[in-house]
Amino acid sequence: MDGDVAVAGAHERPATPGFDAALTREILVTERLRIKAVLAILLLFAASLTLMHQVFPNSMERIWRGQFELWRFYVLAIPLIVYELGVLWLLRRRIALNQDVPVLRRYLSALVETSLPTIALMFQMNAMGPERALGFATPFAYFLFIILSTLRLDFWLSTFTGLVAAAELFAMAMLYHPAASLAEAAQEPGYNIIRSILLVICGVLAGAVGLQLRRQFEASIAASSARDRVTNLFGQHVSPQVAERLLAAGAGSTSEVRHVAIMFVDFRDFTGAARLRTPQQVVDRLDGVFAVLVDILDRHHGIVNKFLGDGFLALFGAPIADPDAAQRAVAAGFEMCEAMERDNAGHEWPLRVGIGIHMGNVVAGNVGSARRKEYTVIGDTVNFAARLETLNKDFGSQLLISAAVRDALGEEYHAVSLGDVPIKGYEEPQTVWKLR
Repeated sequence: MDGDVAVAGAHERPATPGFDAALTREILVTERLRIKAVLAILLLFAASLTLMHQVFPNSMERIWRGQFELWRFYVLAIPLIVYELGVLWLLRRRIALNQDVPVLRRYLSALVETSLPTIALMFQMNAMGPERALGFATPFAYFLFIILSTLRLDFWLSTFTGLVAAAELFAMAMLYHPAASLAEAAQEPGYNIIRSILLVICGVLAGAVGLQLRRQFEASIAASSARDRVTNLFGQHVSPQVAERLLAAGAGSTSEVRHVAIMFVDFRDFTGAARLRTPQQVVDRLDGVFAVLVDILDRHHGIVNKFLGDGFLALFGAPIADPDAAQRAVAAGFEMCEAMERDNAGHEWPLRVGIGIHMGNVVAGNVGSARRKEYTVIGDTVNFAARLETLNKDFGSQLLISAAVRDALGEEYHAVSLGDVPIKGYEEPQTVWKLR
């Protein structure tokens, strides 16, 4: 085993209900945005057409050859606006319930919307003639719906939109036969096929853009899910640097044997002093010192595995392997003692810290229920580190280490041997070293 912790990488798509629900929600949100854009276009076009009819009536009469009737537009637009408002309401309800929209309904919606320019084109052809209608603005409206289809984040839906636009425009051009010479050219299938092919290409391109946007959503959600998993497994006590290394470590969730340095930290006589203070004072004092100590752990690549009331269990070398775990743990312990001396200076509630550090093999892995798991370490190494910490009371010390840690340190630190000390739970006395 290479020693890297098993955490889902941000580049992989986790096939989990949470991931699928988050992705579905994002797709529905973009679909809701698309509906709002369609409604805005319809309302803007209605306002513009009404204004032009009032301000430039003669121009509108010439364009429409005297057959323009504003009410016909509203007959077409109002049902579509009502339809889009209904779809918008449905989307909001689906988002609130975390439910997706059926695929068939998506295709039906695409068919209805893309057919709007076709219906408008039919009215225009009857009013102003096929030649003028095909050269007027309505055929360009297909592009609006193709562009907005990218917000569906579905390649095939955008392609379907392009196909519907191409087929309906081609059908309208071939069914309505213009009489002028230009229109005679328009009757040629090749002339209209080329225009229809362009619409299909636009649909494919819109689908490709939507697919890329969807992949970016998936990558973002996967990265967020991976970070949530780190938080769930290791708590909120992992530094950003460690979190990034965990995210890059790969996937998996098996337990394993690791060689780690275990640190227990506790404050002497804290419970008795806490009885004389309000709960808020107790919490504020702990929050203040924990902030200082955890920041020191971060700098030395350790993590808080568990907060234990007025103390905590810290790991060095897990979940990420570290050959310098012992050196980092001891350096962090020294810095913690010095930081507490500075923090206590002038404080009305001074705290005396006790630290025990041991090194050895542990079983490390994710333990818990199916709904909530926590990364933890189990083994005699953990128990012995806890016993070391409690010995600080007997020796009036602040920082005790085991023989295993002393051997790993070499002569880097001046350690004082306390001899073979009887320790609860162990038949034979164990050698204990005092660093501070």
